[in-house]
Amino acid sequence: MLLVAEVVKPHGLRGEVCIDSHADSPFLYDEVACLYLRREGQKPRRFGVQSFRMHSGRALVTFKGINDRDKAETLRGMDVLVNKADLPRLRDDEVYMYQLKGAAVELKDGTAVGTISDFLFAPGQETWVISSPDGKEILFPAVAEFVLSVDVEAGKVVIDPPEGLFDIYLTAPAK
Repeated sequence: MLLVAEVVKPHGLRGEVCIDSHADSPFLYDEVACLYLRREGQKPRRFGVQSFRMHSGRALVTFKGINDRDKAETLRGMDVLVNKADLPRLRDDEVYMYQLKGAAVELKDGTAVGTISDFLFAPGQETWVISSPDGKEILFPAVAEFVLSVDVEAGKVVIDPPEGLFDIYLTAPAK
């Protein structure tokens, strides 16, 4: 199971919920038959996806059996998970983010930077958290112009960061 989003709040009166998506493409929710919802420390429960749409930059999902605002309110704050086996097939040039976690990151000259330890999501921006060997966290904007290659099988990513980006992290004291 992969954590792909969280339920933020109900939307409207007919059971639709607004979710904050961690998925690179929120259209994933339109391509899977079911999602799993859970509260921290609880077992995930299966919910069929009835409908999906985008509204103001957020994904809105209606689950089968959730047909009014009161039922939708009970889902607030729940994690949204997907079964890995249910994920849509990717094109050859695509990867799922979970496949990058733990990948070694190096510069184009072969210099080791660290490993991808986490991801941050802001509207329009995917940021990788890279943990350096000396314990520093480097926030790296994962945009195509800075990511030269990704080899999921080898667990390796080659990057070319913008000039000066790493200076912030290299001169800062370790945590």
